[in-house]
Amino acid sequence: MQISDFQLERYFAVHEFTACYLLSASDCEALSLEELLGLADGETLDLWRGLKLSYTESQGHPLLRAEIAALYDNVSPDDVLIAAPEELIFIAMNALLAPGDEIIAIAPAYQSLHEVARALGCSVTPWPLEHVAGRWRLDLDCLERAIAPRTRLLIINFPHNPTGYQPTIAELQAILRFAIRHSLYVFSDEMYRLLEYDAADRLPSVASLYGQSLALSGLSKSFALPGLRIGWLVVRDRALLRRCIAFHDYTTICNSAPAEILGIMALRAAERILARNLGIIAENLAAAGRFFAAHRDLFTPLLPAAGSVAFPQLRPDRPVADFCQPLPHRPGAGQLPRSVGAGGELSGRAKSALRHLPF
Repeated sequence: MQISDFQLERYFAVHEFTACYLLSASDCEALSLEELLGLADGETLDLWRGLKLSYTESQGHPLLRAEIAALYDNVSPDDVLIAAPEELIFIAMNALLAPGDEIIAIAPAYQSLHEVARALGCSVTPWPLEHVAGRWRLDLDCLERAIAPRTRLLIINFPHNPTGYQPTIAELQAILRFAIRHSLYVFSDEMYRLLEYDAADRLPSVASLYGQSLALSGLSKSFALPGLRIGWLVVRDRALLRRCIAFHDYTTICNSAPAEILGIMALRAAERILARNLGIIAENLAAAGRFFAAHRDLFTPLLPAAGSVAFPQLRPDRPVADFCQPLPHRPGAGQLPRSVGAGGELSGRAKSALRHLPF
């Protein structure tokens, strides 16, 4: 397979661990191992203490799959495949698509959501988000115009990365009715689900609503545990799920045994972890609001409606990459607001401000 460089990840490979200050995390400030163990119940602590570092079940630990299934309606543990989120995107696209297929993909998006399909020989039609009167929106009429004879898959992502856009339940139902009319599979990236600022805005998972769907989620974003590399794919179409599991035999085969036990701990402590992360987001939203108010000449804020990322617009007429490139090493870059702690280290609640400037 010939595939283009993942531009965002190549940028972070250069700067993420060398820049003086990191204000670009797409996840909330990560939990420490000590913090997570402090949230564990007795059963998972016993599993942790007696853990053998052997191979694990290819589909994922049964207890972990049970905890994941409990987050959904109409989903059983047997509908769940556990692997790294990025790996699951790769697996799903390879299990579902063939050269010549056409897909419709929300845009902008995490690059692998459309790049893997393109590398497989598929045509990709973007479904762009637009900002109108300071708010993001999707034009549902664009979907009908984008349909083609070989369209097989619709890729969506709510809460949306990087804009933080969240549709209404009526809009989501309209999207699924479109998929039904055209017999499409729907790949739903739900990595930021459970980080809605108002629980009343939370959408049901597409996996619970539509049988021809693949729903992606994981512990990296909403649970602030990106280092565990634990994600999951919910697929109620058993034939498709079997193809995904079989393809998984050619990638990592199975998951890290410690990561799976830590994942069970996290899901059983979900209420406390999510409350902690929503508190971080609320503080950062307030800080971002103050920052953008002070720099109206540089940015249009376009603050998110859900999730932990935002997608502000750069006002000056210049390439955004040119704007971003010198920032990590700019003289005086250490002169940041009070949220920066002593010793040049950002306070935990400051680190997860805004990852995605529009480049």
